[in-house]
Amino acid sequence: MLSKRLEQALANKQQALSYRTRSVCQPNGKYLRIGGKQYLNFSGNDYLAIASTRAVQSAWQSLDDCYLSGSTGSPLINGYHPAHQALEAQIADWLGFEKALLFSTGFAANSNVLKTLMNDKSGLILQDKLNHASLIDGGLAANAKSIRFAHNDLMQLEKKLTQQATEKLIVSEGIFSMDGDCAPVRDLVTLSQKYQSGLMIDDAHGLGVLGSEGKGSLQAQQVKPSDIDIYMATFGKALGSAGAIICGSKTLIDYLVNFSRSYIYSTAMSPLQAKLTGIAVNLVQKDQWRRDKLNENIDYFKRCLEVNGFANTGSESAIQPIIIGDNQTTLNLAEALKQRGIWLTAIRPPTVAKGTARLRITLSTALDKADINYLVTQLAQAHKAGDINA
Repeated sequence: MLSKRLEQALANKQQALSYRTRSVCQPNGKYLRIGGKQYLNFSGNDYLAIASTRAVQSAWQSLDDCYLSGSTGSPLINGYHPAHQALEAQIADWLGFEKALLFSTGFAANSNVLKTLMNDKSGLILQDKLNHASLIDGGLAANAKSIRFAHNDLMQLEKKLTQQATEKLIVSEGIFSMDGDCAPVRDLVTLSQKYQSGLMIDDAHGLGVLGSEGKGSLQAQQVKPSDIDIYMATFGKALGSAGAIICGSKTLIDYLVNFSRSYIYSTAMSPLQAKLTGIAVNLVQKDQWRRDKLNENIDYFKRCLEVNGFANTGSESAIQPIIIGDNQTTLNLAEALKQRGIWLTAIRPPTVAKGTARLRITLSTALDKADINYLVTQLAQAHKAGDINA
């Protein structure tokens, strides 16, 4: 029975053109190698080209033997390494929080933090409609009631905040992963204070690329760290590494260490990975040219789109969505670009809303104007052929 049900579910996905497969990829800077062929990579999250920089690639060769490839245990048994402690302190100091806590993945951090903290059935979680799946899953797993408000709709959020609850928590991304637009974090702070609600910001796509020294969405919008109850960010985007961090008060972090089942019962991240992530943080802080180059590429891409008759994407970030609409056309366009040496993934429901299948273009410091020109030229040809509605 189980096998038949699974086969039917997969068949339904194939029929809906939402079936997913994996490609074995070897990213390296602006290029991606798949099946022996090289493509321009417009799908990765290595916004600052940190993952491929020599400073990180060669760093492990000079590290002493204490930086093991594995932590050998959970953090509360024997897996909390000096490299973990140093990285947590480094990030807390960089971003201005009292304390920080490492998680192995962003999904684990988001889903378990909400489940752990919002454990009162009379509590209320208020999430932006376009929040990441990890946040949505965390809200659904929590004992508190979980509701969603229309994307960046402050009036609707305020109306929902008037509901009675023993405890409330507003949850939003800093930069939204599929649309690339920013949350009005300062306004969210104002509402959270007005209604005595907590506030959590997932800054996975903002850390490193926004603000002075890459401090992210809070610094970019002149929000004090003390105005945020829970700050989360991942290392797999602008830092070019892997893993995640939760920042906040000492009380928050101590509570998670004692009550977060994912943290307590998971093997800690590799000490080697923690050390290399710390090196990446140093690069992000001091290499302002990486953010400058990324912003130049974003501005240039948007100008090229405008010249070629495309509508504004609505994003000022490295994430630039080109909405196609139906799944088949999006798949066809992604394949046509692949044949022209461009790697772009077709993003389809349920990752995005039905009828909004898209090409999710991501820009990076590694790309040049010639690369961007080539992409937009190919998109313009597709538009001319009727495959894209500008």
